[in-house]
Amino acid sequence: MKKFLLFGLSMVLALSFSSCKSTKQSQYKAAYDQAKQQELAEGQGQVAEPIEIAPVTTTTVADANTTEEAPMDVTYREEKVVIASGDVAALKAFSVVCGSFVSKTNAEALRSTLVGEGYGALVVQNPATGMYRVVCASYDDKQAAAKAREQFKAAHRNDADFQKAWLLYNR
Repeated sequence: MKKFLLFGLSMVLALSFSSCKSTKQSQYKAAYDQAKQQELAEGQGQVAEPIEIAPVTTTTVADANTTEEAPMDVTYREEKVVIASGDVAALKAFSVVCGSFVSKTNAEALRSTLVGEGYGALVVQNPATGMYRVVCASYDDKQAAAKAREQFKAAHRNDADFQKAWLLYNR
């Protein structure tokens, strides 16, 4: 009888330990799966909506010193923007954009840096996309804006981000 009781008790203990292991494993697996699903759900919330980019228009202008037509990059992007900060009267038809941000705080930081360098920088916003554009110069004339962009790039040769400066036509 002692053998039977001892055998039964050892079986009960063995089953209880093995079932605890399975229960713990399944609990860990369930917690892991739940955390993974939450992580995926949070990651999906950060996916940006596709932004429609206006077509880029290219033209060339003649060099004043020659009779040949010298190519000058006067490509521009057409957007409707409004002043977010800066002098409202400073925004003209063609602007040199040297930074684009989702965050107004980041745009303001770049604007203050450029103002410190002597630029009449301003921040504009495209209400359709929510993007903040930092404008370092603005002109009524496309060629003058293109020239200012090239001068800005030349003054900031060591800054790769500023080498991406582009022209914006405010429609």
